Amino acid sequence: MTVLRRSSLRHFVRHPMQLGLAIVGIALGVAIVVAVDVATASARRAFEWSARAVFGQATHQLVAGSAGLPDSVVRVVRVELGLEAAPVVEAHATLVSRAGDRAVRLLGLDPFSEAPFRPYLDAGVLDTELSVLLTRPGAVVLPRQLAAELGLGAGDSVAFRIRGTVRAGHVAGFIDGQDGPSERALFDVVLSDIAVAQELAGRVGRLDRIDLKLADGEAGERQAERIRRALPGLELAGAAARAEATAGMTRAFELNLSAFALITLVFGALLIYDTMSFSVVQRREWIGRLRAIGVTRGEIARLFLAEALAMGALGTLFGLAGGLTLARGLVGLVTQTINDLYFAVSVTDVSLSPAGVLRGILLGMGATVVASLGPVREATSTPPRVALARSMLESKAAARVRAAARVGVLLLAASWIPVMLPGQDVRVGFAALFAIVVAAALLAPLATVFLLRLLRPMAAALAGTMGSLAVRGLTSTLSRTGPAVAALMVAVAVGAAVSIMVSSFRWSVERWLSVSLQADVYVSSPSGGGGRRDGLLAEDVVRRIASQPEVQGVTRYRQTSVPFGDGELRLVAVELYERHRASFMFLQGDARSAWPAFEAGGLLVSESFAFRNGVGAGDTVRLTTGRGPRAFAVAGVYRDYSSEFGVAFLDRRTHDALWTDRGVSSLALWLAPGVDADRLVRRLSSAPWPQEVLIRSNRGLRDSTLEVFDRTFTITRVLQMLALLVAFAGVLSALMALQLERAREMGVLRATGFTPGQLWGLVTAQTGLLGLAAGVLAMPLSLALAWLLIHVVNQRSFGWTMTMQADAGSLFQAAALAVIAAVLAGLYPAARMARMRPAAALREE
Repeated sequence: MTVLRRSSLRHFVRHPMQLGLAIVGIALGVAIVVAVDVATASARRAFEWSARAVFGQATHQLVAGSAGLPDSVVRVVRVELGLEAAPVVEAHATLVSRAGDRAVRLLGLDPFSEAPFRPYLDAGVLDTELSVLLTRPGAVVLPRQLAAELGLGAGDSVAFRIRGTVRAGHVAGFIDGQDGPSERALFDVVLSDIAVAQELAGRVGRLDRIDLKLADGEAGERQAERIRRALPGLELAGAAARAEATAGMTRAFELNLSAFALITLVFGALLIYDTMSFSVVQRREWIGRLRAIGVTRGEIARLFLAEALAMGALGTLFGLAGGLTLARGLVGLVTQTINDLYFAVSVTDVSLSPAGVLRGILLGMGATVVASLGPVREATSTPPRVALARSMLESKAAARVRAAARVGVLLLAASWIPVMLPGQDVRVGFAALFAIVVAAALLAPLATVFLLRLLRPMAAALAGTMGSLAVRGLTSTLSRTGPAVAALMVAVAVGAAVSIMVSSFRWSVERWLSVSLQADVYVSSPSGGGGRRDGLLAEDVVRRIASQPEVQGVTRYRQTSVPFGDGELRLVAVELYERHRASFMFLQGDARSAWPAFEAGGLLVSESFAFRNGVGAGDTVRLTTGRGPRAFAVAGVYRDYSSEFGVAFLDRRTHDALWTDRGVSSLALWLAPGVDADRLVRRLSSAPWPQEVLIRSNRGLRDSTLEVFDRTFTITRVLQMLALLVAFAGVLSALMALQLERAREMGVLRATGFTPGQLWGLVTAQTGLLGLAAGVLAMPLSLALAWLLIHVVNQRSFGWTMTMQADAGSLFQAAALAVIAAVLAGLYPAARMARMRPAAALREE
């Protein structure tokens, strides 16, 4: 076996580019999968560490709406119910300093209640006594690492911007993590006494929640029942469930990225298949001679499997290293998207975990083994005499192509079965997506032969003998051209499908914005929006803006969060201006019936809420109000793209009757005819206000919304480009293989009078035809994948529907991209073939 291994090594030493491209292909595939895994896992870990610091060891939490709980509830829980309780004020804040602004989580605590809940608040973590937080007005404790980055020391003044209002505090001490995880958990947490936090957050006398430690089992159930009876207007929720519900917000986003990355790994597997099958083709005579002198099939199989595993191991190793490097760039995009759409998270650690290493190794090596099985079977199943004949090899390749096409048809038909099943499991959509991609790859070689035969008369008419030779050369080397076309077709189709999905989504969002943004000017607190609680506008701000002479009508919003299930529902109490009703696009119910029901106390719920909770117009939704649980009728379901978890609108009069919160989060202003909205925005923005106020025109709000949309899909576009790079490597590998394999044929052409320029033109024409075949086949595949992404994957992931927008121009652009990629990949092989010497090409090895 040592002789065989030396021969194997000699073969790849003679063909380093063939080996290098295979390793690069699998390395890129593994790198992208690992990078996405590391980036999303880093963001998830950062949230978990922060949640560990914020939630501590509480088992349950008492919560209410955005108005919070009164301080008096603590006495009821401690004295009347006799339970351990820790009141908490929590606010997302911006720490303003000369070194830059930093998003932090302000945590107001009662130092005397914290020992059972957050044991990290001991002398080993805080370098100051807890009593300091009680005796010094405005005292806060910062993480030492954060303070060092911002250049803050003990006694320095700091400013916090919370819900549009800036208030001052001073640094009383620092938090020191006892180890790496605890330090990262506390990195963005600012501690203060509960009274200081209430003042900084503008919530004097109110709490965000009360942390509880209930007993296990039946005793805990009895305690929970006592709490519900004593405090019927509040929600008792499991702390772990609420943290999991918040972390679960990003699950669909992470799953989408991971699926796209795995598709890229498929391209790498095609490269391995291409390299191994070509290695078998190159050494067919060598295999035939070995078989003739007695080498067994098992020995040959082990040899080729060892080669594949060596390539897979090298590719996986480089992929792991490259994935960690790539992850450092992707983590910023992932974090930005999570901050824009879900919750605030600060990622300070990007590392590859042992589980991530294992996943990368399993994926890389698994893809390699699967991709090499076909070529290894070919190498061991061919009789010695047949192995020496190239024509017999291609005959067998043609038979395999027909068999693969039959499997592809069956897989294509089967892929649509789960799509038709009802449910919300997005994995069904991705399973169908992968099945269609694999089916298309299996069908691609036979479809390529069919297309090339159709193109042959046209090629002969346009280029004469050169055109016929170009087509015949491709069809006679189906074992090489098939995988190349499949890789390029899938890469282009996936990229085009994602582009169609994004453009369809953007078109739907733009159309929704044009209908839903009917007002001329919008006013809010800078901290509002996203999935987080809106800040309140001061009463003086609301009164002065609403009384401007240019303002004809006003809609007042109060966005709150109410407990719902294991998470929260974004509830918007609204006092509607009459013209505002036209901004709702009803999907269930209609304006004539929905608005009277809404005014009578019903809810208008978004499409995503209706989809996720299985409700429709006429159904009821049970919410915990300030006066206890109440059932609300669903007056209508409307289109909304602002939240994938759902939004519900409630008439302000109904809200005020059930909740004590009377604030206003934002305003929508309708101006008198002829008033210049931009001029009014500039004048109001420059006026002195008691708090920070964000004033935007209709066009400004629309532009900022679309800016967030475009920023959200930046990472998708990056992954698209990387996937195309892997496919490009696949085409280059195939063309280099063709060059090596057809050296004798090209030598004959040169010996019979072909000039170097003619040979270069022949090879370039063949690469162009390869690209054209891939581009043409990618068109229907991209439409099928786009339909699946829009109507199955996106709806099951995010709960909303959109209109598919696919124009002929985008499809032809995708086809042109395939041709350009193939031609560029063929430039180097064409140049090498044109420079070859006929005598060297005709010489026997």
